[in-house]
Amino acid sequence: METTTKYKSNVEVVSDPESLAQSTLKIFIADAQKAIKTKGIFYVAISGGNTPRRFFELLAETPQAGSLPWDKIHLFWVDERYVHPESQWSNYKLAADTFLTRVAIPEANIHRIPTEMEDFREAARCYEETIREVFGLSTGKVPQFDLILLGMGSDGHTGSLFPNSYAAFDTEDLACVVYVLDEELNRITLTHPVLRAACHLVVLVCGHEKSDILKMVLTSEPDEVRYPIHALWPVLDRVTWLVDKGAGKYLQM
Repeated sequence: METTTKYKSNVEVVSDPESLAQSTLKIFIADAQKAIKTKGIFYVAISGGNTPRRFFELLAETPQAGSLPWDKIHLFWVDERYVHPESQWSNYKLAADTFLTRVAIPEANIHRIPTEMEDFREAARCYEETIREVFGLSTGKVPQFDLILLGMGSDGHTGSLFPNSYAAFDTEDLACVVYVLDEELNRITLTHPVLRAACHLVVLVCGHEKSDILKMVLTSEPDEVRYPIHALWPVLDRVTWLVDKGAGKYLQM
């Protein structure tokens, strides 16, 4: 698969959402096996939404995924809506319903964002403390995830780093609160220094409705204020874009 030379990113265009999920699965398995072979542990952060749902199902259904040493896998979330973990809007619940109860991952290795806490800021601090504890980090250090799975919104956001949001500029914290207006749900998200530090980032983009924003993001000059996903541009060599034909229709030669 080729793209025009103006696309600096590593973009893989696949035929349909099922192929997107299968490609994501292959990357997950390969990165897990590599990390576990190298250092005995695999740190991964996942996102929510409709795009990764089929990938999550494949984690539960595929023998090769099921045979991974899940006791050596530590699972985190990139971001979470501030709802109860049992809410239909919870990214954690999506993962729990699709694969968490069907693979042999110890409960102690599942590090969800504690959105049942009353205080948003305390919940963000608690999540950051969990990250520091699991990674064995001292103050001021940033974790290096082996794999972070991201999506991209129609406004160019990723995780819960939204245009013109303070969270997109937070370089002090590992996780921060995102206050959203217009009756949308508040959130907690990993900050962009954490994203940039990852060994491998995969951005999943699916659907015709994402074709315009994908082309704009990949061909415009970096502008983290307008398109927060541009925060990844300093580490593009570690970013893989998995795009279905609908979203990538303007990218092919």
